[in-house]
Amino acid sequence: MSIAQVLLVDDEAVAREGLATALRRDGLEVTTADNGEAALALLRQHEYEVLLTDVKMPGMDGLELLRRAREAWPGMEVLVVTGFATTESAVEAMRAGAFYYVSKPFRLGEVRKLVREAADKAQLRAENQRLRQLVEHAADERIVTRDEGMRAILDIARGVAPTDCNVLIVGETGTGKELLARHVHAHSRRAGGPFVAINCGALNEELLANELFGHEKGAYTGAQQARGGLVEAAQCGTLFLDEVTEMSAAMQVKLLRLLQEREYLRVGGTEPVRADVRFLAATNREPRAAVEAGQFRQDIYFRLNVVTLQLPPLRDRREDIPLLAQQFVRRAAQAMGKPVTAIAPPAMQKLCAYDYPGNVRELENIIERGVALATATMLGLEDLPPGLGSQGNSPGRSGNEVPTLEAVERGHILDVLASVGGNRALAARLLGIDRVSLWRKLRRYEEQGLIEADQTDGALRMRDVPA
Repeated sequence: MSIAQVLLVDDEAVAREGLATALRRDGLEVTTADNGEAALALLRQHEYEVLLTDVKMPGMDGLELLRRAREAWPGMEVLVVTGFATTESAVEAMRAGAFYYVSKPFRLGEVRKLVREAADKAQLRAENQRLRQLVEHAADERIVTRDEGMRAILDIARGVAPTDCNVLIVGETGTGKELLARHVHAHSRRAGGPFVAINCGALNEELLANELFGHEKGAYTGAQQARGGLVEAAQCGTLFLDEVTEMSAAMQVKLLRLLQEREYLRVGGTEPVRADVRFLAATNREPRAAVEAGQFRQDIYFRLNVVTLQLPPLRDRREDIPLLAQQFVRRAAQAMGKPVTAIAPPAMQKLCAYDYPGNVRELENIIERGVALATATMLGLEDLPPGLGSQGNSPGRSGNEVPTLEAVERGHILDVLASVGGNRALAARLLGIDRVSLWRKLRRYEEQGLIEADQTDGALRMRDVPA
């Protein structure tokens, strides 16, 4: 936090300057005034976290200053100091919103402690307000759409946001599931609290349990002290469980207890820890199919599936492509310090004709690449990836066949792997996922007999297995 600003008001110069000197030694910025009118003039010119005022002063007394300051600057904390303490004046001060009422003679250490506590409270309130505004602004700014279906989804999201019920977001990779989750959080009663996200498919069972629930001291080798997990970090806020259907069976049991009982055990712990958390979850798989296949518990599905938000793929909301593309141009140009401001019509036509198996994330990557390569103020065809959409739009599509969600994703993964010579680390970066998630997907494809590995030349190459 920044250095706290304190306004100290007292008509006695010796007392005023002595206390100001002590507070400055504590690292506080202290401004002084010798009467209430002078204090109000300073308050109109500067922002202060704490107002510390004496009560008995000529002209405007400290209680009147308290009332006027709290009315005009409600985010500021006020401490009242008096040598003529009465029960009535103390009650009046507290009713008017005083942080604390201190009687003279006071202990200097006590006042210094109270001022620091008041400053911390004011700064924390201001920071929470700032973060809430940033979250709301970011969510509203980034989710741009003209599509009626997408607008309907956003309306439902705003409607359920204040209810605190669990929400399951379903959609292909890259459709913006975490962004929609942040949108729900930003419009909820918990918007001032933390938003914590974890990819459940990126960690094995032991690491995921440790990340979510934390551990006690000595729970395992190297656990030299207790540590809270992400559930604890999300307290009074929102916990977003991405790729929730990728959890192991044992982790699903632990998640069920968390959802049902709103409590959990740290790794190595025996005492339940309460969780005041709102749960949002997401998957790029069809959750019902995962339940029917025995890969996802039905009871967890029903608990998360209070409300389901099904995000459409970008190819089903083509009128949003120009909006999103222009937004990504502005963002990339600003980040890279490039003067690119628009997209040439032929390039935009090409972008709108492509099917985007990687959805919004793929469009963003294409635009970032174009801005990085651009030598003019407008993106042209020469700035787009070569061969964009030259194979009948989406990779893996043939004739009039309508691919399933997983088939589209699989085709895209195979194409990216082929383009980088089987380098999984590089492919994961291009796909916008981590290496563990990519490894899990490839392993699942192999187990299902959908792909096979060809390592004859030492590189991993994946290809579809003939039907």
